[in-house]
Amino acid sequence: MTMVMVMMVCLTAANVARGQPKPGCSGSCGNLTNIPYPFGTSLECSFDETFVISCNDTTYQNGGHHKQAYFPNSFIPITNISLRDHELRVSGPIARDCYYADNEEYDRHAEVVMQTNSKFPVSSKRNVLVAIGCEAIGAIESPINYDALLNNANLSSSSVGRMRAGCLSLCSRVEEVKNGTCSGAGCCQISIADGVIDYSLMAENLFNHSDFNPCDYSFVVEVGAYRFSSLDLVDLQKRESFPVVLDWAVGNYQSCEQVNDSSSTACQSRHSECYNSTNGPGYRCKCLEGFQGNPYLVDGCQDINECEIRNLCVSQATCHNNVGGVECHCPKGHIGDGLTSGRGCILKDDKYLRFAIPMGFCLCLLAGLIGGLWIYWGLKRRRFMKLKEKFFRQNGGLLLQQQLSDHKGSIEMIKIFTAEELKRATKNYDESMVLGQGSFGTVYKGTLLDNKVVAIKKSKVCDKNQIETFINEMIVLSRVNHRNVVKLLGCCLETEVPLLVYEFITNGTLYSHIHDRSQDSCSALSWQMRLKIATEIAGALAYLHSETCIPIIHRDVKTANILLDEDYIAKMSDFGTSRLIPVDETQLTTLVRGTFGYLDPEYSQSSQLTEKSDVYSFGVVLVELLTAKQLREVADLASKCLRMRGEERPAMKDVTAELERIMNNLVN
Repeated sequence: MTMVMVMMVCLTAANVARGQPKPGCSGSCGNLTNIPYPFGTSLECSFDETFVISCNDTTYQNGGHHKQAYFPNSFIPITNISLRDHELRVSGPIARDCYYADNEEYDRHAEVVMQTNSKFPVSSKRNVLVAIGCEAIGAIESPINYDALLNNANLSSSSVGRMRAGCLSLCSRVEEVKNGTCSGAGCCQISIADGVIDYSLMAENLFNHSDFNPCDYSFVVEVGAYRFSSLDLVDLQKRESFPVVLDWAVGNYQSCEQVNDSSSTACQSRHSECYNSTNGPGYRCKCLEGFQGNPYLVDGCQDINECEIRNLCVSQATCHNNVGGVECHCPKGHIGDGLTSGRGCILKDDKYLRFAIPMGFCLCLLAGLIGGLWIYWGLKRRRFMKLKEKFFRQNGGLLLQQQLSDHKGSIEMIKIFTAEELKRATKNYDESMVLGQGSFGTVYKGTLLDNKVVAIKKSKVCDKNQIETFINEMIVLSRVNHRNVVKLLGCCLETEVPLLVYEFITNGTLYSHIHDRSQDSCSALSWQMRLKIATEIAGALAYLHSETCIPIIHRDVKTANILLDEDYIAKMSDFGTSRLIPVDETQLTTLVRGTFGYLDPEYSQSSQLTEKSDVYSFGVVLVELLTAKQLREVADLASKCLRMRGEERPAMKDVTAELERIMNNLVN
């Protein structure tokens, strides 16, 4: 029963919203079933003569008859009247310009006129001007009274002007146009200005495309009522009209301020109000909030039972309909306005509970927040510790501990840096801090908290073999103490990739001094300086081969791994591929590692690593150091180091002694 009542109220409200004719007058004509006052089918039923709808008989081609509503004093068909939006929908004409293939016009209505009056301007928001065709112009022209747009009652001929606007549609073949768009190819459109009345349409063809576009068209159409198709270049000639929306208002160039006297205003309902037209002269009427119906009739605005058709009250409240609004009554024990858009209904309690409940809620919320943060930071710290432990294992920490334990007493203590220290030292590993990149990682320049400049080697993400290489380099360097070998300061295993910290060598590599033609480094290295560098590197290699408790073979001796400090003192670096040789063995079988060009051919073929492999690589370095000044003794020494068979090469200590002898002779 309740549902039936609601449906009846909704239907009644819908009928009222459509508007009513003047009492005793017809409200329909043919298919136009809703003719609200101020419109009517006779002068007695209308506001004035401009609102009289012509209801005439129309004859079909098959001989049938029907009633058709026409625009006042014209033959423009009316299809709909909106009282709420103050709009009229009519059938608007089409201007067309058609040709035969021989350029002769056969259907030319290139200019058509749509006659309304000043109270029914074309809606600028609801219509557009459209032109269709290839090389086609569509234009509109209309008189505009600028004073009327401003609701100025002091009209003069000087305030009347002409509005002209148009668009150009271009295309040379049908393939160029795109369905659904009027962007200028086959179809163009523009908006309509305010105040357009009695407009003229023009269509003109600039070039004959009668093979695929025999006609060009121009028309005003309601927004959304037309969608362009390439077929319209041919088939639109079958269309006679398009829907056009007109705005309407009442009053003879009057505003609401001028008709506030109820005896002269068209707003006859006492529950109505006036508002000014925004397009053309006159004013409009509407029902007040909470009412609906026809504001132009006495008692035309009727109260809406908003309790049944709108959800204005909260569920606890009881809704009571009033004239023009509602009242929502909260149940006993509650306070508030009961409105869904207001305070609603709130339980009414004593002052203690009023403060205690919010206070208790806030304290519980605060305790929960603190507890949640404590748990969050605890879990985050635990996760961080587990991550550091994971990285420590992943980066060979256990292997390093084992190696340090095995070589205890022969290895200097290695400083363990934190990840945060090295991140700060390298400015978060900024690219501007990169010194170079090697086969196993990238080297960054860094500054520690004590302003000490260091070189930080960041290994690449590595597999098990690369982890062993990293740990091996650390063990090798920690047991070496020689002025011509780069000193290892410490390491960091807390990060995803392992890090090594070396002393910083300022003057670059020997390779760059020999081969970099962009600098003057080549000329800076005199023969005596080159010989000194060769002697220092030879001494470092001899120390590694013969003077450490366990012999060390570098395996990658080359000029790029020889660094020079500010005094041009040579330093051997990059021990990532170095191997320790047990004292009771003279050779070791390994995977072949090294740099092509420096690699010992005997080692490359046999995989048997001996100290003579370093001798071969050092021989290549000596060849690089040779200048245009061919020194026979050094050249002979280099050729001995480069002999194919390792057993025919001299020992590194013999090479050092020979270079020192040559150096002394040069100085003397």
